[in-house]
Amino acid sequence: MSILLTNGTYIHPETLEFTTFHILVKEGVNGEISFLKEIPHDNNYQIIDCTGKYITQSFVCGHHHVYSALSRGMGAPKKNPENFNEILEYVWWTLDKCLDAKMIEASALYTAMACIKNGVTFVIDHHASPNAIKGSLEIIANAFEKVGASHLLCYEITDRDGIDKAEQGLIETAEYLGNHQGLVGLHASFTVSDDTLKKAVDLAKQSGSGIHIHVAEAESDQDHCASTYGMRVIERLQKFGALESSKTILGHCLHLSENEKKIIRNCPAWVVQNTESNLNNKVGYFNAQDLGDNIMMGTDGMHSDMIRSAQAAFFVGQNFDTIGYDSVYQRFRNADKYLQKNGFSGHCPNNLVVLDYDTPTPFNNGNFYGHFVFGLESQQVQHVISNGRLIVENRKILAIDEEKILADARIQAERLWVEMRK
Repeated sequence: MSILLTNGTYIHPETLEFTTFHILVKEGVNGEISFLKEIPHDNNYQIIDCTGKYITQSFVCGHHHVYSALSRGMGAPKKNPENFNEILEYVWWTLDKCLDAKMIEASALYTAMACIKNGVTFVIDHHASPNAIKGSLEIIANAFEKVGASHLLCYEITDRDGIDKAEQGLIETAEYLGNHQGLVGLHASFTVSDDTLKKAVDLAKQSGSGIHIHVAEAESDQDHCASTYGMRVIERLQKFGALESSKTILGHCLHLSENEKKIIRNCPAWVVQNTESNLNNKVGYFNAQDLGDNIMMGTDGMHSDMIRSAQAAFFVGQNFDTIGYDSVYQRFRNADKYLQKNGFSGHCPNNLVVLDYDTPTPFNNGNFYGHFVFGLESQQVQHVISNGRLIVENRKILAIDEEKILADARIQAERLWVEMRK
């Protein structure tokens, strides 16, 4: 059934034009919306009164980690990490090795729930579960679709657990891409051999996909590349053809040379920044200078709130980045452009959020950026529409039992933490 949003103020996601219309939302992937001056006489739609509310296109997370969802509140690692590589080894690589199918499903269901309640209806995820690789992407996809969120998934292929695990990651990716839109995931240059990198790039080209990889998140990634291959990370990726696709996503990109920046701005690949994760890991600060315009935003698994990510990028960037009121919003919305340019389905005009935003000051096209940075919050998301279907109504998810999902997630988290202590 179509949805009719009445009397709301629509904010165009690109032009930021404010208009007050009735909006008829057609159901279906890649569906459209129509603007009406009068309410139709037929009753073939669900009416939602949006008087005093603001309506705009829903949000996209450009880089997430479903596998980290059950980490909140877990105990300290066996060794206190002294650098980024030890954070990976003693925290995240300990966690992901303990994941099984039930834990992955609980992680995905919770992540999808958190995303849509924050107005995020499309998630680009980078998954890892070395001892539960087979079928893991299908589990995540099914969980997201059960909740009502669209997705672009990949498995993190890496040699860090041996050649056999790398091959399993390649097989999982190939099988998944045979039935779904997705990407070919790689962990990072320092855990990927030349042979695995070549196989991953070949798979991406054969499947018409792109690479999704962490790049220069810490200086150690560059140090390893220089000492092992005699070049820097972006130069290595270019050598193997990983930067040729506009579907390719380069995560973080903190520690780059001038030549690497030149390569990036002259290639079609996209960079995704993850400000709060960088702060948490003490790896450095993102700076978009000389990187070009293909920059979007993610959360790196820290949370599922893209408004929060954008505001953090703005405030931190005042000291470290070439970022302003207009460019922070542009980066926030660039994931829309990434999906549209590359023909991925699931994020068209009929993906909408209705914001219950009470402001003590005028709110219009001329001062939108000020409200975006200083006023908007995800808690103002009242209704969410995904592919033309109402999936959040009055901040309540419709398709699933939230309390049941949360209760199961707590059980799976306790199981995970027990395994991590062994």
